[in-house]
Amino acid sequence: MRREEIEALAVAGGEPARALVVSLLEQLQAHEREVGRLGARIERLEEQTRSSSRNSSKPPSSDPPKTRKQRRAEAREKAKEWAKAEAEGSPPRKAGGQPGQRGSGRKLAPEDQVDEIVDHYPDACGGCGHRFAEPERVPSRRPARHQVAELPQIAVILTEHRCHRLRCPDCKAKTKGALPAELAGSAFGPGLQAAVVTMTARNRVSRRDMSELARDLFGLGLSVGSVDAICQRSSAVLAEPHEALVASVLDSPALNVDETGWATAGEGRTLWTATTPEAAIFRIAEDRHRDRLCELIGGYGGIVCSDRWWAYDHLDRDCRQACWEHLKRDFRRHAEGLTEQQAFGQAGMELAARLFKVWRAFDTHQDRRRLKREMKPIQAELRKLLERAARKSTRTRLHRRFANNLLKIWPALWTFVSVRGVEPTNNAAERSLRGPVIHRKLSHGTRTDDGERFVERALSASVTCRLQGRSLFAYLAELLTAHPRGDPLPTLT
Repeated sequence: MRREEIEALAVAGGEPARALVVSLLEQLQAHEREVGRLGARIERLEEQTRSSSRNSSKPPSSDPPKTRKQRRAEAREKAKEWAKAEAEGSPPRKAGGQPGQRGSGRKLAPEDQVDEIVDHYPDACGGCGHRFAEPERVPSRRPARHQVAELPQIAVILTEHRCHRLRCPDCKAKTKGALPAELAGSAFGPGLQAAVVTMTARNRVSRRDMSELARDLFGLGLSVGSVDAICQRSSAVLAEPHEALVASVLDSPALNVDETGWATAGEGRTLWTATTPEAAIFRIAEDRHRDRLCELIGGYGGIVCSDRWWAYDHLDRDCRQACWEHLKRDFRRHAEGLTEQQAFGQAGMELAARLFKVWRAFDTHQDRRRLKREMKPIQAELRKLLERAARKSTRTRLHRRFANNLLKIWPALWTFVSVRGVEPTNNAAERSLRGPVIHRKLSHGTRTDDGERFVERALSASVTCRLQGRSLFAYLAELLTAHPRGDPLPTLT
């Protein structure tokens, strides 16, 4: 409707004017609703642009590259910090060894472990130039020692086993000799198979690269198919020790649980882990929902430490520990907001910093009563902060939900204070997943169900051996030697 028509209806008055006013009010309300919707969308988009690896669970690789202006600003801030620290007489800590720190150079091996000793004598005196004769070259009591480690020429020991036929002098029947059980299953020995699986699982060497490495290092022709066959055979042998390891992990009093993305034949999957101080198990599942967590840990009755992903919400708050590193990142995200949200985030970051300071002190004194006493004021201040932020108000709309969620799981924030063996972070599970994440990025996951089983069992063995300070290669060699003989299999527990 044109302006002239609107003015004419307004002058005429009556029912047409009333209908015009109602129509304009409806249009105004519709515009207000649209403005509100767009405003909320702008807030969400601004929140997303502020998300980074520093204030969320996003990986550092997802952070956008910094502009030249940002890099210069960071350099100026660092220069100011250095100048301020030098003026106060306490320069900031540099990377690497600190002044006065005791060195940690390479230690010399004991003499009984040395394969060869070579003596070096001076040819002439450094003072007068006297030439030392052979009888004068007497070993000193404390010679300077320098050890050099070198690899011998590596070559695979190739053994040919011949099964001969013999004719019986009585019945004239021919009988062929049989291979020992430990040799009949493969054309490769247990040591070579253990080396292939170790470099595949622990060092993330691809099947094709492993084939090339075998040729370059050992002079051995090993096809890509043979490498995969070795991996699948080892996976089958690892099945029994892996089941025992799962039972042992789920029998522990506390678990660290986490998950990350995976892919099988290009389809999205999820890699779950349950970790203890001495062992770790892995499972590839369809997704990261609650049902998959139940498949991993079943009816586990101990303490579960994890992040606050919704799949963990069904766990008992009194038998759970929420990760404080994730909380610290969330508080930082709010601290980068505006006004009330910013003040809330900054207060939360200060409380998190105090909490970790008290926890690090506990590592030294190991006095749990003192830990509880020092945590009480932090608990009280955080409770007050969250209750104030949880009130329904336009000033708290950006962080109210976060505060309410923390109040709902309040006991799960403090389990580490009273339960031995529980830490305030989920770093143990995240460390267990670092290697698999790199493996996923290099290999783009797996292709088959058999590949998934190999990854689950081989990674469980690899991470468990590392946590226990054991050699993965030595364990696999022992396992692959015992299996064909029918001997008891070495365990991972």
